[in-house]
Amino acid sequence: MRYQAPRGTQDILPGNVGEWQAFEAAAGTILTRYGYREIRTPVFEQKELFQRTVGQETDIVQKEMYCFKDRKEREFALRPEGTAPVIRSYIENALWKERQFQKLYYIGPMFRYDRPQKGRYRQFHQVGAEAIGSLSPLVDAEVIALMGETLRAAGVKRTILKLNSLGDRESRNLYAVALKEYFALREKALCPDCRRRLDTNPLRILDCKVPSCGELSRDIPPMEGYLNEASRTHYEQVRHWLEVLEVAYEKDKNLVRGLDYYTRTTFEYHHGELGSSVALGGGGRYDLLVEECGGPDTPAIGFSLGTERVLLAASQDRGAGISSGRKESGIYLVWLGEGALETAFKLANSLRRLITVEMDPENRSLKAQLRQADKLGISHVMILGEQELAEQQVQIKEMATGSQEKIRLSEIEDYINTRIKNTAVQ
Repeated sequence: MRYQAPRGTQDILPGNVGEWQAFEAAAGTILTRYGYREIRTPVFEQKELFQRTVGQETDIVQKEMYCFKDRKEREFALRPEGTAPVIRSYIENALWKERQFQKLYYIGPMFRYDRPQKGRYRQFHQVGAEAIGSLSPLVDAEVIALMGETLRAAGVKRTILKLNSLGDRESRNLYAVALKEYFALREKALCPDCRRRLDTNPLRILDCKVPSCGELSRDIPPMEGYLNEASRTHYEQVRHWLEVLEVAYEKDKNLVRGLDYYTRTTFEYHHGELGSSVALGGGGRYDLLVEECGGPDTPAIGFSLGTERVLLAASQDRGAGISSGRKESGIYLVWLGEGALETAFKLANSLRRLITVEMDPENRSLKAQLRQADKLGISHVMILGEQELAEQQVQIKEMATGSQEKIRLSEIEDYINTRIKNTAVQ
């Protein structure tokens, strides 16, 4: 029997891993520069955590979570998003005692039983950040700018930032009443799920993926008209600081995101080539979430980027992405003749303390080994035959230029450190 990867998953093969590593490394560098520290949480949590934080009426909870029971009949779920686990950890480990203002980031897989399509998988990966402990609109603007900077580091150029405000709890409740009145007049045209949401959570209708419900949502009253003074001031300040940072944005009255915990600022980055319905990532404020999960009253804001979609967008920008063809320098150790094998094997193992070394385990011809070195894209070839062994030398060839020179075995480490190590080839 032949086995295949489960539907909605993919193997990230060695030829593609480089661009993943480059993006994750670039994201980690930028996030660190902004003062964020990495946090790693389990890939599964108590099911109730997501039911409570993400929202009972969301598609994620109702249709997309991978849930299971352990041997003691306890209910767990593979994490469908990254914020709830971070907040659970923040509370469980009382991180506010360490620092009043915590800035955390994560990189890893998430899981949703979603319809597989281009750039969307059932096991997908995210880079996310959470700024916990400040209500300042300066933080909102900085987080949004940071997300854009991370996209630029991945080589995504043609981004569109969409922005909205859901207001605080008071504003949100007022708007929910207005939406209920609006959609009640159009109830028969709503899908079955949205008819139920009309009574339980009208804002979720705005996130419905059914085209007919999207059409009905076009003429909804804008949320901005229902913001109280505090929420309106906060929204105006966020827009002001974005303009100070010269971050262009579009106001989108329909932007609510797919999770119930958002308050005030919500935002998404889109890419022109992937279509307006496909977000590269997004985020927003969740000022009530920490307290609702049993922690102190703590405002927070965060974002997440879908790695698969970011890399897809970068590839659409015609080579603007992080180059996966850029390789660290290394050595392909060519050995010729059984007499040179023992020394070559020992030398390769020793040099790997300094640099990447590849070596053919088979006794193949010089031409075959050079062809393999070229295919691997390694910067230098070191040739050790029986004649070189007798002379206690090796020949080193630079693949990019074809230049070749002889180096004594006793001087190889110094040559690597001064001439090869920490250089790169394109």
